[in-house]
This record gives sequence, C-alpha cells and structure tokens, in this order.
Amino acid sequence: KKYINSTFMTKKIFYLFLFSLTISLLGYKFLSFTIQQFFIIFIFFISIFGTLFFWEFRVGFVFIGSAVLLLIHAANLEEFVKYASLDVIWFLIGMMIILAMLKEAGVFYYIITKLLRIKNLTGFKLFLVLTFISWLLSGLMGEVTSIILICSVVFNLCDFLEISPIPLLISCILTTNIGSSSTVLGNPIGILIALRGKLSFEDFTKHSLPVSFICFVVTVVILSIFYKKYLDKLTEKLKPHIENPLFMRLICVPMDKTIIRSILLFILTVVFIASHRQIELLLSLEENTLLVIIPIIFAGFVLIINNKKAIEYIEKEVEWNSLLFFIFLFAQAGVLRSSGVAEKIASTIVSLSKRNFNILSFGLLTSSGILSSMLDNVIVVASYIPIVFGLKTTLGNLPQKLWWSILFGGCYGGNITAIGSTANIIALGLLEKKYKSKINFLEWLKIGALVGAITIIISFLFLLIYE
Repeated sequence: KKYINSTFMTKKIFYLFLFSLTISLLGYKFLSFTIQQFFIIFIFFISIFGTLFFWEFRVGFVFIGSAVLLLIHAANLEEFVKYASLDVIWFLIGMMIILAMLKEAGVFYYIITKLLRIKNLTGFKLFLVLTFISWLLSGLMGEVTSIILICSVVFNLCDFLEISPIPLLISCILTTNIGSSSTVLGNPIGILIALRGKLSFEDFTKHSLPVSFICFVVTVVILSIFYKKYLDKLTEKLKPHIENPLFMRLICVPMDKTIIRSILLFILTVVFIASHRQIELLLSLEENTLLVIIPIIFAGFVLIINNKKAIEYIEKEVEWNSLLFFIFLFAQAGVLRSSGVAEKIASTIVSLSKRNFNILSFGLLTSSGILSSMLDNVIVVASYIPIVFGLKTTLGNLPQKLWWSILFGGCYGGNITAIGSTANIIALGLLEKKYKSKINFLEWLKIGALVGAITIIISFLFLLIYE
C-alpha cells in the first residue's frame, strides 16, 4: 500500500512539472515570452497545478511560488503586497464574522424550518423549498456557509424519513452554485469581479440576479424530471409523518431576541451594501469604497455586541486557510498582469476573436466554465482577471459583458463535475463523513454536465442581448 501511494505521488509530481513546463514552453514559442516571462508563467502554473493535484497543500504551494517570484525580480515587495487584493480579503473577513453571528443565533435554521412547515407537504414541494432556499441563501450568505447549513438539513430530514440523501443533496448543490452568481455576496469571485470591474451591488441585481433566477427555474425543471421517481418515493415517505407531532418538532426552531437582533444587523448590512453606490456619490468617496468597508463596520459591531464570542468568531469562523490562499494567489495573478504575460495572452485572444465582443464573451464564458469544472472557480477567475485587463489595454474600453462572462462561467461551470466548486467538495466531504459513501463521478456528471451546459447557454443568450 505504501509503495502504491508513493508511486501515485511520484506520478502526480511528474505531471505537475510536465503540464507547467509544457504551457510555459508553448507561451515562450508562440507568444514570444521573454525568459523572465517564461519563468513567471512556469511558477504560476506550478502553484495552480500543485493546488489541483495536492489540494491539502495548496497554501504551501502559493507561499513557495510567491517567494520564488520575488526572488527572480518578477515584482518588488511593495508591488506584490499591492497585488494581493486586500480589499477583497477585508470584505470576506467582515462577512464571515457577520455570518458567524447568524449561524450561532440559529437564524438560517429558523428561516428554513418556517418554510418547511408547509401544509400538505409532498416530495416535490419539499424538493422545491430546499432548492429555492439553497439558491436564495447562497446569494445572501455565500456558497460555503449556505451548503454546510443545507447539508445538515438534508441529512437530518433524510435520516428521519429513511431515504437516500444523494439526489436531494446533488440538487441543492447545483442550485447553490447557480445562486452564488446572483449577488456580490454569493461567491468570492463575485466580490473580486465587482471590485476589479467597478461593478456595484445594483449592477449584480440588474444583470446577474435575473440570469441566475432563470437558470434556477430551468434547473429545477430539469432536476424534477431527472429525479421524478425519487420525488415520488419521497412523497410516499412523507405521508405518514405530515401530521406527526414528532416531525413538527424536528422542523421547529423558536424565535428569540438573539435571532431578532442578528436578523436586524444582517438586514442593515445588506441594505447599506445595496445602496453603497448612492452613498459614495453623496459623500464623494472613491468607487466601491463602501462596498469593502460596510461589512468591516458591521463586523465591528458584531464583535462588540458579542464580545464574549469575539475571539471564537475570529479564530474559528474566519476561514484563514482559504484567505491566505487567496492573498497569495491574487498576488501571483497581479504579477502576470504587471510582467506583460497577461497582455500578450490578451493580444492573441483579440487577434483570434477578430475584435468581436460576442466572440470574446463566448470564449471567456465557455473556457472559464470548462476550467471551473476542473479547478476551483476562484483560481480560474483570479487567472482570467489579468487577461481581461490585458484586453482593456489592447482594445480600450471594454463592455461589462466580459466581466459577466467569467462570473457565469466560474459559477455555472462548477456544476459540471463533482470537484468543480468549493461547495461541491465540502458537501461531498460531509456526505462521506456521515454515511461513509461517495457519489460516483459519472453519476454526478450525467446531471451536472446537463445543468452546467444549459445554464452556460442561457447566460450566453443573455450576453448576446446585453449592451
């Protein structure tokens, strides 16, 4: 067994260097990279493929890769810190602390249990409620926190009803990823794109939310047909329990002062974020300043109000491992832009697209979608942003549709495979931990590829009419 593991590890290391070297050599030959640009792209892809092949060591890979970029003078220390996108990190830290308060207060369980207390509950109604909650909450609280909560609800209900959780879980994961594109709060790539593309909360509400909702409706129709037998079986399992007081107690969380206070703080946060553009204009602030600092301000109130839990919120609820990974990944992506690598890639893309924005949108959408099915979508979008800035340098002003292209590709492409998004990986990990079972790759791909392809097509049709 040790020999097999050692051989497998050696193969992964070999492929890690092979793929990174091949991409770098292709760039050197066909894109006229300099020697330094060759090493920059090689180190960047070592970090990327290192993350793909050795997920548990992803922070170590970006740490070492970043240090090497500094050693070869790809950027100086001041530039590297500037590229780290600390504005995105501040936003995420603030929202994580606010969500920690909501989770501890039981706010989201309260909302879910209220919705589940539906008269004449059937398998389809339960499916519709859970998928809608998955879509809604991922847009409000982020896909990671949302899917952890939804998994808990699905597992408890399915255990009580003695039915397999897998079809219901897959459905909730798919709608979670779709919902994560609906607002700037839903996914780290949303805030990253908002800040780099100068997009406001209103822009997401006007353009991304409608597309996300249409994709959700279409996905629910597809899933209800695909899992019809399962939903019929779920209805049969529900019948004996509808009037059962034990079932009602299972899905009952009482309202208290903590929940009310937490809901009010969260609503105020969302309201201020939603109106950040108007307040910035009123106060003559730089664009998106309030978008970044509003979560920090309200997180500060949370830490003061819940001062006994402050250390716990900061130490346990803020995902420092992910944030450190993002900091160094964003910095490396910034080096791609400043070194001219991204601009050369962008020039090639412009040449191939013949300066047609619809072709550019289609290329960015489909390629980011396909890549997001294999890599975490944050990695994909962080890699694409320097290229989009390179397109701006080459073409001048860019339409917003290019930013929406990588948002939709990153979120919807994550549904294609079981490893396509952080939400997928977390949910499947929780499934394996609780039931000691896995979802077969092809079992996921049959429905995931269908949903992923159709939602990407829907989003492209939107991009065609978007001006």
